[in-house]
Amino acid sequence: MREITPVNTLDAVVQVPGSKSLTQRALIAAALACGESTLIGPLASEDTAYTMTALRQMGIAVDDSDPAAWVVQGSGGRIQAPEQDIFLGNNGTATRFLTSVAALGQGRFRITGGERMAERPIEPLIRALRGWQVQIQSEAANGCPPLSIDADGLSGGETVLPEGKSSQYLSSLLLVAPYADEKAELTVEGEVFSQPYVKMTLAVMAAFGIWCEVAPGMNHFRIPQGCYRGTRYQIEGDASGASYFWAAAAVTGGKVTVANVPVPSLQGDALLVPLLERMGCEVERLQGGIAVQGPEQLTGIEVDMGNMPDVAPTLAVVAAFAEGTTVIHNIAHLRIKECDRLAVMVSELRKMGANVEEEEDRMIIHGQAGGANLHGADIATFEDHRIAMCFAVAGLGVPGVKVHGEECVAKSFPDFWERFVGMLG
Repeated sequence: MREITPVNTLDAVVQVPGSKSLTQRALIAAALACGESTLIGPLASEDTAYTMTALRQMGIAVDDSDPAAWVVQGSGGRIQAPEQDIFLGNNGTATRFLTSVAALGQGRFRITGGERMAERPIEPLIRALRGWQVQIQSEAANGCPPLSIDADGLSGGETVLPEGKSSQYLSSLLLVAPYADEKAELTVEGEVFSQPYVKMTLAVMAAFGIWCEVAPGMNHFRIPQGCYRGTRYQIEGDASGASYFWAAAAVTGGKVTVANVPVPSLQGDALLVPLLERMGCEVERLQGGIAVQGPEQLTGIEVDMGNMPDVAPTLAVVAAFAEGTTVIHNIAHLRIKECDRLAVMVSELRKMGANVEEEEDRMIIHGQAGGANLHGADIATFEDHRIAMCFAVAGLGVPGVKVHGEECVAKSFPDFWERFVGMLG
């Protein structure tokens, strides 16, 4: 348990670790590339360790002895069948990405994870891979891991992703599509959620030498055959991790500069900053970084966060300190994260005295200036790193906030608490 000490104001400059999303995408592209790649500024965390271990099981050499520069020896798309199951904990990104990577191999693959992973859907990806003639099964026949794959490569041609509810399904297919036996085409049925993450995937692919044709609306893709080229790839600071420091400035009326999230950023979660601006914060966009100055009084807003779900909990906490009502729309996909983040944010904010409404795909926070109606509470994290970190922010404005299971931040930000305390001076 960690009790947060409130502060009156802040004036800090912080660095955040490398982007988890970019690190995992770059690891996949580098692993499949022809030649050696060096990943500069990657994120070393529980999630990326699962990804790296799985790639090694598949025959990829990854040298992470230098934490600032990982060296990956690309396989040219040749994937070995591992001797043991590929265990990925609760790393949803890796589970979805590596399912498609495994399909490139020859032989039997079994992908499994923790208890929560066995509840997280992957059926749309299964169906799309079957369109490329992949023999893949959900062992429990419920569309969730564990998965069994009798791999024999991808046929290519046309396939359909039956929904875009998780952008990770789409990114998974795009990353491996250049290695199909025929030029691959991919159609997505319905709305594509979290489009910035898909754009990030396309940008990583382009950095490694593969450019896709993309239709307006991101519902149809043509992916050329080819092999990623080994390269030296710089990873941006993590905008999701930075969100808690920007939010800290908003809640305390202080100033926090995150020095290593660039403008513009490949990461959709950096779009939290304009939302804080709408709530009354002053924003300064610097070379290589972004500074946020909190106002005397925050104001509630109405916003669609379908494209940046990972920072919706951060905004919800800020909204609890804002005068007026904040409505966060289009966030039903929060329910299939490490926990049901929509329900958990509502329950834990209510513990603090917040007036919050929960609907199927949105959250409504009736805030009071400075969090006048809020009080301390024991916060349950449900082993979800983002819940722990966003309620650390809440504790800066209200005494008595105690975050239980705080060690779960290791999933994406292992030294979060050290950097958070360091920000306080």
